Amino acid sequence: MPRRADRSALVSLSLDAAGATPLHRQLYRQLREAMLAGRLAPGARLPSSRALARELGCARNTVLSAFDQLFAEGYLDGRSGSGTYVSRVLPEGLLPKEASPAESEDAGRRVLSHRGRTLAALFPVRGERPSAFEPGVPDTTLFPFELWRRLLTRPWRGDTGALTRHGDAGGYRPLRQAIADYLRGARGLDCDWRQVFVTSGAQQALDIVARLLLDPGEAAWVEEPGYGGLRGALTAAGARVVPVPLDDEGLDIAAGRKTASDARLAVVSPSHQYPMGTVMSLPRRLQLLDWARAADAWIVEDDYDSEYRYAGPPLAALQSLDRGGRVIYLGTFSKVLFPGLRIGYLVVPDDLVEPLARARRALDDHPGIVAQPALAAFIAEGHFAAHLRRMRRLYKARQDALVGAAEQELAGLLEVAPDAAGMHLVAALAPALAARMNDWQAAARALDAGVTAPALADYHFATPYRQGLLLGYAGVPESEIAPAVRRLARALAA
Repeated sequence: MPRRADRSALVSLSLDAAGATPLHRQLYRQLREAMLAGRLAPGARLPSSRALARELGCARNTVLSAFDQLFAEGYLDGRSGSGTYVSRVLPEGLLPKEASPAESEDAGRRVLSHRGRTLAALFPVRGERPSAFEPGVPDTTLFPFELWRRLLTRPWRGDTGALTRHGDAGGYRPLRQAIADYLRGARGLDCDWRQVFVTSGAQQALDIVARLLLDPGEAAWVEEPGYGGLRGALTAAGARVVPVPLDDEGLDIAAGRKTASDARLAVVSPSHQYPMGTVMSLPRRLQLLDWARAADAWIVEDDYDSEYRYAGPPLAALQSLDRGGRVIYLGTFSKVLFPGLRIGYLVVPDDLVEPLARARRALDDHPGIVAQPALAAFIAEGHFAAHLRRMRRLYKARQDALVGAAEQELAGLLEVAPDAAGMHLVAALAPALAARMNDWQAAARALDAGVTAPALADYHFATPYRQGLLLGYAGVPESEIAPAVRRLARALAA
């Protein structure tokens, strides 16, 4: 008969046979301290007395004596035929005293560096369940999870030797090949699979690039307003983040030169700027490439949601125009599939392939392998393209529903115009509303009404110069859009 697995809690214990304290008292104190410190959680199962005695190299009676004392004081519960467990409620008065709010705040200030405080201030803690209209949240209810489960298990049924060893720094080769094939066809990229590096999302991708190409304190241009997650990655890498304003053609390169002429990196989203939705014009793209060549600088192209374009032909990637090897292309599957996947990728110029592979080895060796074979098959077998077509239709219908509801309910409060791409709309404050409140106040009122509509000011790194609310529609069922818009209208009109 196979031996049943031991599911008891793991805790580090050691006895000093030469010490003055009896062994059963040493064990009693160590177990008690582990419970009070939380290393043995309430309800955790302890090893049997025989198993623990064998592990510690002591007599079973030593363990039984310690257990008896802990039972008597209320730290342990026994369940007939099941084992010994840490009590769900530990003896009153013996738990560590909670720090006061002032003490906790002082401790937070002590342990955080200046860089840490900057990172901690970039994002609020995300709620348990996204509500209308949280931006950047895809609808995962239509994702083919049954198919995904089959694809996940398929490569682990046969010889798993290659999957269980240390992997390539760039990621699973079939996935890199599938990504390269997709990008050549859908985005017009000129790339080989060897230039593709799989990462755990866009932020890690930028973090690796910044560590490789920037020294601490060197300047990096970012779009203003822009995505805080990318700013966080640059800050974590020690870069000096320089916000550069936008105009109708995209990043204002003249303003960037004026603010930080010594910049070594520019991070842009030219196909659909986040959060404004601006499309960088062709003259501005060429101007940006000329700047990078002249300044011996790099451009990171964040193509975060190019898959969701609802009108007109697909826009060519900036990388497809690059003839000087200055553009590093960054993409992610988190928004097009589901956020928990945490798989992104980089496409780097040929001369960065070897240095990036070496740097990757030093940072985290290689990306996790479990989901990569499934994603490779999902793309190569056509499921990815089919899913994108289905979601484009769905998101276009939801955007139309949001615009229609806004026209009826938000007139005089917010100005909501359609967008040819993306997963959210930017709603400008109407003059009458802007005279009564700013976008932070409007967002707070919306939240009180159960509607998530982040203020555009939150996406500014420096002093906000644009006012508005972001309305994400992709993750909101069409039947819930109009009721949420009505709640938003009542909150803003009050």
